[in-house]
Formats: sequence, structure tokens, C-alpha cells
Amino acid sequence: MSGTDILLIDAYSQIFRCFYAIRALSNSKGQPTNAVFAFTKLLLKIHSDYPSAYGAFILDCGKPAFRLAIAPDYKANRPPMPDELREQIPVIEEIARVFGWPMIVREGYEADDLLAAIAAEFDDKTVKFISSDKDLAQIIDERVEMLVPAFKGGGFTVRGRKEAIEKFNVAPEQMIDYLALIGDSSDNIPGLPGVGPKTAAALINEHGSIANMLADPEAISNPRLRQKIVENPELLEKNIRLITLKTDVPDKPWKSLDSLLRRTPDWDRIRKICEEMELKSIIPELPETGKNHDLFSQAPAAPGAACRNPARPEKFAPDLFGEN
Repeated sequence: MSGTDILLIDAYSQIFRCFYAIRALSNSKGQPTNAVFAFTKLLLKIHSDYPSAYGAFILDCGKPAFRLAIAPDYKANRPPMPDELREQIPVIEEIARVFGWPMIVREGYEADDLLAAIAAEFDDKTVKFISSDKDLAQIIDERVEMLVPAFKGGGFTVRGRKEAIEKFNVAPEQMIDYLALIGDSSDNIPGLPGVGPKTAAALINEHGSIANMLADPEAISNPRLRQKIVENPELLEKNIRLITLKTDVPDKPWKSLDSLLRRTPDWDRIRKICEEMELKSIIPELPETGKNHDLFSQAPAAPGAACRNPARPEKFAPDLFGEN
């Protein structure tokens, strides 16, 4: 897929990655600055390497009531946000805004749902999204690609349909059933006992879907697996409902494509924030004041939305540098 019309960022997944990427960094006032530093570096790289006319930071906000109604213990295993990160969130949100990013948030909806809804609505546009959440692989197609943060080097690996099939051994449209079979420990979703990725992929490739397996269990040649499927239809149905991204968002926070217009960064304000937070090594990387290096809209950044109650108090460092 050449070019990108819309670039979407799973905000808190990247904020937490930044927080854990660099530790024990603070300024002379004792304020923690590690997440602000890494986040600013990330936005500079995205600005340089991934131009697009439209884009947005997508934020979680509040508990996803429609999923908690299905499974009250959904994501109950997540630890609270560390205080050192919570203190940096207002600065991080301001940095995102002055870099020209619209902020999209909807109370009670997860970022994954909002991201999927935007990609589905603007179906005449090419879309890339930055995330390491494998749930989002379900929306990959010929028009929509994933940018997965690399383990080293600070870059991203492009994952389109071909790469998703190579990674999971199932097609993107089969990801919901695949994840329903194996579960997702990071979201506190149990899968079928003893069914891992290889077994799940083999079952789906042989039978097409969970629905087909339940409709004709005798077609499952392995008696042990057949018994697991037959004995757990409620679990599988519940998992499918939890994992399926919700794209019918009422009162959507984006009113039109223009709501997603990326704007020229306010380099003066970015420089000022870096000075205030004592991010001295970043300042030489910023463009000279008064020089425009951008192809984005020249209108100033909109105030944007914010959320002090993210729906996903994310996991700790070891998980953040793998795939969620």
C-alpha cells in the first residue's frame, strides 16, 4: 500500500511504552520526565517518517461497560497507572496537541474500538495505525495496515494482510476466532485449556471458523480437541463478543474527515516545553524557529480532548515490548 491518508495512534499503548523505555529520568525540580522525553522523541520520528494529511491520537476513557456486561472481570488483572507516569500525562497530552494531532476520545469506549470505527467509516482512504495490540489485526486488509513498534531501533514494522498471515497463520478476518480459541491473558480472557496458537491456527485453517466447528463437531478428527469445542460453546461465544471491535460508536467524537486534519506543529511551544522540562538533548533536533518544514495544515492545533481516567491501566514493561 503506497502512501497513507490517515495515520492513527493507539495513544496509551505508546505512552506506556515510552514510560518503560527510559527509567529514572527527572529534571532539577524533581519532576519525572522519562515518558515526556521518550514520547517527544517518538513524535519527532513519526512527524519525519510518516506524513499523512489526516490522523489522530486515540485515547481510552472510562470502563467499557458493554464488555464488562459480558465479562465483569474483563481486564481486572491490569495494574494501576504508576504515579510517576500519571504526573506526566498532562504534559504528554499537550505535546501531542502542539505537534498538531487531533485527540479522539469517547467515554466508555476503548481506543481499539474508536480506531476500528474510524478506519471503517472512511473506507475510501488508506489507513495506517500504530499499535502492538494483536486484537487490532482483525481490521487489517488491502487498505488498512498496522505499524508495530520494533523491539530495537525505535522504528516500526509494517504489517499488512500478507504479514499478518505470516505472523498468525490465519487471515485477518479470522483473527477474532483465533483469539477466541487461545484467549488473551493481558485482557483477562481465558481461552480453551491446552489450545495454543499453533493448534488454534490449524483448527481454523481446517474448518474455517468456530461456527463451523460447533455446527459439525464430528468433522474435528482429534477427539480431545473435539471435546474441548463441544464442551465450551458459551466460553467461545463470550470470547468472540469480547474480542470483536465495536465500530458502531454513537455520538462519534469525529464529525467529519476534517476533524482528523493534522496540523503544523507549534515548534515554538514544543521548544518551550522541552526547555521547561529540561529535555536538553531534544532541543537541537527541533526546526529553527520561524521556518516551516511541513506539508500539514497551517491552522493552529485545536484544544482537543483529554481523559484522566483511561480505560486501560496498561501492563508492566515486559509485556509492553512484545505484542499485547
